Amino acid sequence: MEQNYLTGLNEPQYQAVTTTQGPLMVLAGAGSGKTRVLTMRIAHLITQGISPFHILALTFTNKAAREMKDRIARVVGESDAKSLWMGTFHSVFARILRSEAHYIGFPSNFTIYDTQDSLNVLKKVVKELSLDTDIYKPKKVMARISAYKNNLITVRSYQQNPELIEADERANMKHMGQIYQRYVEQCFKNGAMDFDDLLLRTNEILTRFPEVLAKYQDRFRYILVDEYQDTNHSQYLIVKALASKFENICVVGDDAQSIYSFRGANIYNILNFKKDYPDAVTVSLEQNYRSTQNIVDAANDVIARNTQQFKKNVFSDNEIGEKIKVYRALSDADEAGFVASNIWELHHTKQHRFKDFAILYRTNSQTRAFEDALRKKNIPYRVYGGLSFYQRKEVKDLLAYLRLLVNPNDNEALLRIVNYPARGIGETTLNKLIVASDKENIPLSSLLSSIGFYGKQIGLNSGTVAKLGDFWSLISAFQVLLKEADVYQVAMEVAQRSGLIKFLKDDQTPEGISRVENVQELLNSMRGFIEEQQQLEDGDPSLSNFLGSIALTTDQDQNKDPNADQVSLMTIHLSKGLEFPVVHLVGLEENLFPSFMSSSTREELEEERRLFYVALTRAEKQAFFSYAISRFQWGKITDAEPSRFLSEVRSDFIELLNPARESRFVNHSGLSSSLFDDTSPSVRKFEKKPPKKTLPSSMGSLEPKSKNLKPVATARIINPSGASSENIEVGDKVRHDRFGVGEVLFLDGTDPGNIKAKVLFQNEGEKNLILKFAKLTKL
Repeated sequence: MEQNYLTGLNEPQYQAVTTTQGPLMVLAGAGSGKTRVLTMRIAHLITQGISPFHILALTFTNKAAREMKDRIARVVGESDAKSLWMGTFHSVFARILRSEAHYIGFPSNFTIYDTQDSLNVLKKVVKELSLDTDIYKPKKVMARISAYKNNLITVRSYQQNPELIEADERANMKHMGQIYQRYVEQCFKNGAMDFDDLLLRTNEILTRFPEVLAKYQDRFRYILVDEYQDTNHSQYLIVKALASKFENICVVGDDAQSIYSFRGANIYNILNFKKDYPDAVTVSLEQNYRSTQNIVDAANDVIARNTQQFKKNVFSDNEIGEKIKVYRALSDADEAGFVASNIWELHHTKQHRFKDFAILYRTNSQTRAFEDALRKKNIPYRVYGGLSFYQRKEVKDLLAYLRLLVNPNDNEALLRIVNYPARGIGETTLNKLIVASDKENIPLSSLLSSIGFYGKQIGLNSGTVAKLGDFWSLISAFQVLLKEADVYQVAMEVAQRSGLIKFLKDDQTPEGISRVENVQELLNSMRGFIEEQQQLEDGDPSLSNFLGSIALTTDQDQNKDPNADQVSLMTIHLSKGLEFPVVHLVGLEENLFPSFMSSSTREELEEERRLFYVALTRAEKQAFFSYAISRFQWGKITDAEPSRFLSEVRSDFIELLNPARESRFVNHSGLSSSLFDDTSPSVRKFEKKPPKKTLPSSMGSLEPKSKNLKPVATARIINPSGASSENIEVGDKVRHDRFGVGEVLFLDGTDPGNIKAKVLFQNEGEKNLILKFAKLTKL
């Protein structure tokens, strides 16, 4: 047994650990040792003679429960640690239900349905009710039912609630009540509960059967809840009921890190704790042991603007640390190039491991540009919480259509999309086509192009022949278009006329919206690819070249070692609870972060601000912010405004790597903060000096490799609109919106419309550009 386990606790931590009787709320600021307090508190209860069988500890992840149990075992021993009721809400309540499910007619060995099981049941229900599957999409229906259950809306209460029924009718889903009832009946018949039932049914038993409630109240005399700000209404009611006899309840959390309202989390559970328990003791853990003073102070600046919060004075006694660097990118590609180059430079100059870096973003669709930029510099990385961009289903679906246009004999691509979106071409039909293809020794495309001839031979009815013919006519029309239009135009036409975009847009769940964003990002990458190839002297903007570059990209995905030294890419939501020496927080633009979908009310905007706070407080030593002043959206360049959160950080904590010098930017942003104000001391400082060079010192002066070249002295840029800009000379430092910063090595040609430039870029190496299209900016 470990001795002196209380040694090293600061005063608030000590108070939280040793206050064992009555309700206690521990407000744990970011990096303040929350897990240590929880584990030491449980260990202290046991050393004070409390039986581990009387202690219930609820967490949100199995990983957290395992780590806490291991720490507790080091203090009190394995035997006592194993006797604790400790685990996630769902695992603990499933354990209770195994013993008590007979009260509500379920067997003790009931099945727990995972998401796929639930979807399969819902698909059958929708089919049995003869409902339109385009309206009643299983995932959309399941999300709705999940919301009902987590708000304790049973089938009966749904049927008695006119407002809910009316809301579903307005959403063109007037049969939701029938689906809900049939789904619940089917689960009961199968002796199964889904994840939401584990909460709903526990509530039901504790409410309907007082003897069961009394049994568990007596057993769980000491209750601890981790991440209390993330509890939903159902979880809150169970905990409140179990604790109502002894009221020895300790909740640990941070209202400033409540970021899961989309999953049903209710911040008022923690904000109203003192209303539920007026005698509760509140302990604030305010010392951040993770981050530098500068990072903590900057995070405090932002979160202080929220009105729904407990006021805390989070501080750090660590080193002051470097200021937060802010990079203003010309485009999303420029932003990604900067991040990749910065990681490469810090890896070599400061000996940071790649695993020391995290790139945090608001939405999964943002990964594409960063993956491409990291690959170009051979920086290993891992995308957490999802597939690499080009491995996502909706991306591969659209790419399959495009592959088929380039190579009609690509059977894998054809089979992937011949019935996607659904066209009534079933598996039986496909099997017949495959058998015929093998027998005739011809590709499937040849069969489809002559399906009128082959259809009867292979036993297809006229309706199926018509559907296959329509599909191949669509593909043929796209192939004709490919001869006349560019990659982006063809891809957009495919996405729209195939029904792919409509199919994805109809799914308004968070996952469905994310899939639409991924398709948009793929289309954006095509527009960027076209521009890049047009600017290169030997550019090839063809679809086959684009698909070739994608194939090389995805091939590199196959060699991922999960334990390797690699950069972490993840959404901010996934980063909660983690920490990294260096964090790049990217995409800091209005309508991206804060998200346009989550900033229509004060409550939504405050949650976005809490999300920003969580992201920044993941950083231990250094933080970098970046934003682009333009982005591709559905293939069009749109202006972007810096996020309001940037303006909420005082300039004392910020260093602008490349501040906006022209008044257009200041006016465009609409920000009132001194961070972007012409009168700001920090901006005046930058105005008086040349802009910071982002080229690494190791590059030195970028001289032409060949001393025999005789460059033209100067060249005048003519951009595509016909407007001229400044003169470019050999030796000039320039910026390109996709390739980043570089130096002009050589100019060739006298005709203004055909001058070529060889530029050595920090991120991309040498490029031969046609100045007419290159749109270079002299630095």
